[in-house]
Amino acid sequence: MENDILQDLIDKLNEYNSEEVEVIKKAYEYAKKLHEGQYRQSGEPYINHPLNVAYILADMHADRDTICAGLLHDVLEDTEITKEDIAHDFNQNVANLVDGVTKLSKMNFSSKQDQNLANTRKIITGITEDVRIIIIKLADRLHNMRTLQFKSEFKQKENALETMEIFVPLAYYIGAYRIKSELEDLSLRYLKPDMYKKIEERKLKIEEDSNGCLQEMLLKIQVMLNDKNIPNEIKVRTKNIYGIYKRLSEGQKLADIHDLLALKIMVDEVANCYFALGMIHEEYHPINNKFKDYICNPKTNMYRSLHTTVFGPDDRLVQTQIRTFAMDKVASFGLTAYWDVEKGNARDVMQEDLKSKFQFFKSLTEINSMFGDNQQFVNQVKCELFSDKVYVYTTSGETIELPKGATPIDFAYKIHTDIGNTMVGVFVNDEYVPIDYVLKNKDRVRIVTDDLSYGPREDWIEKAQTSHARRKIREFNQK
Repeated sequence: MENDILQDLIDKLNEYNSEEVEVIKKAYEYAKKLHEGQYRQSGEPYINHPLNVAYILADMHADRDTICAGLLHDVLEDTEITKEDIAHDFNQNVANLVDGVTKLSKMNFSSKQDQNLANTRKIITGITEDVRIIIIKLADRLHNMRTLQFKSEFKQKENALETMEIFVPLAYYIGAYRIKSELEDLSLRYLKPDMYKKIEERKLKIEEDSNGCLQEMLLKIQVMLNDKNIPNEIKVRTKNIYGIYKRLSEGQKLADIHDLLALKIMVDEVANCYFALGMIHEEYHPINNKFKDYICNPKTNMYRSLHTTVFGPDDRLVQTQIRTFAMDKVASFGLTAYWDVEKGNARDVMQEDLKSKFQFFKSLTEINSMFGDNQQFVNQVKCELFSDKVYVYTTSGETIELPKGATPIDFAYKIHTDIGNTMVGVFVNDEYVPIDYVLKNKDRVRIVTDDLSYGPREDWIEKAQTSHARRKIREFNQK
C-alpha cells in the first residue's frame, strides 16, 4: 500500500513538477527512516499518513517545499529531529513550514486545555506568517478525518467538532471549497450519523431522479455554446450533504433548496460568461431573486461566478454557475489555485493577496494583537470570524463582511477610522436608523459624518461587535 501511495505521488508530481521529484523522494526516505517502527491506530505503518498528506498537497499542485513539509510534518513532534536539522538537510523554508504545523510541547503548559488553546492559536495565526502552513494543516486534517473510523467514538466526535469550529472556517476563508465541503461532510458523519445517512440516501435518490434532466440541459447548453465557437466545459454538481443539512435545519424543505442541483459552466473569458447567461435565460425561465453576480462583486474570499437558478426540464429548479476556467480553479481551490496560475511566484502572490484582498486577514491580525490570553483570543476569533456572517454594501456597491449582530459602528470603522470617529448618523436602505441597528444581509449602508462632531461616545464600545471598532473607540476616548 505504501508503495502504491508513493507511486501515485510521483505520478502526480510528474504531471506538473517532474524536476523536483528527486528532492521529494529524499524527503520521503528521510521521513520513513524517522517514523520507522511507528504505527497508526489502523495498524498500518505511520509513514502512510504523511504520504497521503503529500498526495493531497500534490493534487493541488503544491510547490516542492510545501510537499517536503507535508512529508515531514510530524517529525518534530514524534521523533528526535530538530528544526535546525531540517534546515540543514533541506532548507530554511521547509524547516519553517514544518515548525509552523508542529504542536507546541506539553512541557510548556500546566494543563491540557492551556496546551490546546495555544495550539489552536498557533494554527490560526500561522496564516499571517505563511498561508502554506494552513494549507498543510488542512491536508493533514483531511486525511485524519478520512481515517477517523479507527478512533474511539469520543475522539471521533471531538475531532469532528474541532474540524467544524476551526478548520472548516479556515478552508472557507482561503476559498478552498473542495476541502471545506469534504471536511463538513466527514464531520457531520460522526456528529450526527443518523441524519447524515438519511440525507445521503435522499441525495442519491435526487441525483438518480435528476440525471436525465441535468444531462438534457447540459447537452443543450453545450450545443448552444459550441455553435457560437465558445470554448467550454460543463459539469454536474449536487450540494454537499452538510450544505443540505444546514438548509433543512434552518427550516427549509428539500424542494425549496434552489441550489440543490447545479450545472457548472466554464468558458474562456468574462464576456462569454455574460453571453452564456443570456443564452441560458432565453432557453430556461430564471427565478429573478436568485440571480447573483459574483464576477462584478466577488465574495470576500475572492470567489467569482455568475449564479442563476432556472426552471429546467420537468419543472426542476437548477442552479447554473457560469465562470471562466481560471475562476473555476479559484472557486474549487481558492488561494491554492495560485500554484497553477502563478507558478514559481505563487507563495509571494498568495501572501500579498491575502493581506490586500481578503477582509478577514486584517481582522485576524487585529484580534491577535489585542488579546494576549489564548482563551480570549480563541473566543474572539470564534465569535467574530468563525461564526455566521452578514454581508452589506457600501454606497458604491462594495461588499463588506461583518460578524452577525454587527452594527453601523462596526461598518464605519471597517471603512476607515476617521469615518467611525466623525459618524453622526446612519441611513440603511435609504432609511434613517439608530447607530445600534443590527445589520442584515444585503443592507445598503450610508454613514453621515461631521468633522465637528464630538467623536465616538464611550457606550459605543458595548454596541460594537468587532475588536477593531472597540479598539479605535477606546483609543479616541483615551486621548
